[in-house]
Amino acid sequence: MLDNPQHPAADESSLRYEGWRIVAVCFLLATFGWGLGFYGQSVYVAELQRARGWPASLISSGTTFFYLFGALLVVFVGEAVRKHGPRICLIAGTVAMAAAAVAIGAVREPWQLYLADAVLAFGWAGTSLAMITNTISLWFDHKRGMAISLALNGASFGGIVGVPLLVTMISHIGFGNAMFATSGAMLVLLLPVILLVVGRPPDLHGWHAATRARPQSSTQIRAWALRDVGFLTVTIAFALVLFAQVGFIVHLISFLDPVIGRERAAMAVAVLTAMAVIGRVLFSMVIDRLNQRLASALSFLSQAAALCVVINLHNDYMLIAACAVFGFSVGNLITLPSLIVQQEFDSASFGVLISLNTAINQVTYAFGPGVVGILRDWSGGYSLPFYLCIALELTAAALIMVRGRPRARLS
Repeated sequence: MLDNPQHPAADESSLRYEGWRIVAVCFLLATFGWGLGFYGQSVYVAELQRARGWPASLISSGTTFFYLFGALLVVFVGEAVRKHGPRICLIAGTVAMAAAAVAIGAVREPWQLYLADAVLAFGWAGTSLAMITNTISLWFDHKRGMAISLALNGASFGGIVGVPLLVTMISHIGFGNAMFATSGAMLVLLLPVILLVVGRPPDLHGWHAATRARPQSSTQIRAWALRDVGFLTVTIAFALVLFAQVGFIVHLISFLDPVIGRERAAMAVAVLTAMAVIGRVLFSMVIDRLNQRLASALSFLSQAAALCVVINLHNDYMLIAACAVFGFSVGNLITLPSLIVQQEFDSASFGVLISLNTAINQVTYAFGPGVVGILRDWSGGYSLPFYLCIALELTAAALIMVRGRPRARLS
């Protein structure tokens, strides 16, 4: 690949630019990463409950462990990419995810589930947001927002197409065989592509030299970031919104089922998911030219407004329309933090900072569904927990507009 440390400015707008091949690799990675690591959790809970007769609380506690342990690992993704390079890290994440898929299909005892979830956490760290964002940032600067948005459409593809395929395979060949086959497909498709396409990234704006010359360790950067107003407002704002977003989406069918019926509730979820893809694609065309903090605040407010409609209006079409409005910004909320970090902090510290941001967000949203469920049971309905989600969205919209020092430097 490009070995010249003084690589001239690349034309990121050209379809011939090698970075777009990296985007295609990350799209494929996200398809399997989210299909097996995120959306697949609902399949695992149902299948293990059916096959083993274990209580849902036992299985879902394994999911919580997966998210929390995964968040701990995600913190170090940026360092891993910087030290070992994107190719080795992508291969390691792919192999770990494939191994975890096989292990989950072979689970016979509860302790094996936790072991499989631990391996899955390694796979998730190596195939999800932090890995994809760190990898793409090595090839893109001016078109980074578009590149990340397009790559992360693989996450939606993994939920829309991957999970139904997995369920169909399970019904035909059984849970264990389906997981084994999916694991094999992941290795066969991804490993050769990574080996062939992912090489040494170009040196955008002296990135490699800046990294080598960086006077502070990753630990020092993290300690500095946790005291910086600009970083904290971005991280806390998105943590609050993702807590609300995940909590709402997980409980959406349970809320809509008695209101508009199971079929239309499923339609509303499908519309929300489709709008997440549409919103991400449309937003990618302009995202690099926007004020990203303002765009984030407007996205938070649109979700709050949609939630208000969902709570107070029980007309079928209004509810589906509200889910569409809510879904339009769902995909962009995992892209925007990286763009704000890129814009406001040193490029040499980008990997460490976005990994820390992603880890904090993941720890926070892991509790979203549980808190919404507890408040629903305590209050006897979804109004209280959904109003809490609105309050969090509004708080985040105000918080995200608070900036730290302009162009904060870690040197």
